[in-house]
Amino acid sequence: MSDSFIYNPPKEPWLSILYQDKDFLVVDKPSGLLSVPGRIHKDSVLSRVLEIEERAYAVHRLDMDTSGLLVIALRRKAEKALMEEFRLRRVQKEYVAIVSGTLSQIRGVISAPLSRCLGSPPRSEIDWENGKAAYTEYKVLHQSDTKAYVQLFPKTGRSHQLRVHLLHLGHPILGDRFYFPESQEKRLMLHAKRLIFAHPYHGKRMEFFSNEGFKV
Repeated sequence: MSDSFIYNPPKEPWLSILYQDKDFLVVDKPSGLLSVPGRIHKDSVLSRVLEIEERAYAVHRLDMDTSGLLVIALRRKAEKALMEEFRLRRVQKEYVAIVSGTLSQIRGVISAPLSRCLGSPPRSEIDWENGKAAYTEYKVLHQSDTKAYVQLFPKTGRSHQLRVHLLHLGHPILGDRFYFPESQEKRLMLHAKRLIFAHPYHGKRMEFFSNEGFKV
């Protein structure tokens, strides 16, 4: 974040919990709220959960500007099991985004390695020599003359992966202040819509949806 950045996270709703049991909860995170406390800014999904729960552990993160489904573990064993699900790429993730321009291919796979931009955090960039492998499947749901509504299925979990991959494709996400600052949208048009993973205790399939976020 730049020195001029002003952190003003949304207050209503304070915490939108879609599901909770003894092991974990699923929050519908608004755009503009950190997933975990930062070095300077402390208000976050995790800090808000800790106001109502004795223990809480982040098992993955969403960019501050991204909205949608976020999982928070409530027990250490659950944290370990859920983090393993994400590490082994067993979690099925679906995002939706509105991007600039129209895509010539209705569906495809973006395969481009990523690395952090040195001296310019939290930005990432395509790095064919030293970057880590990153893969994103996409499908166009509908599009107009100037923008497209796309479904995104990240197969890896690199920092800013979806944002940089779509920029690489030539269709940056609307409202992206890092990679498409000329966009007029007031927020990043990227939403974590669906998650599927095994329950950390009994192993049954758990599936969650969020239909909130931006309007298309």
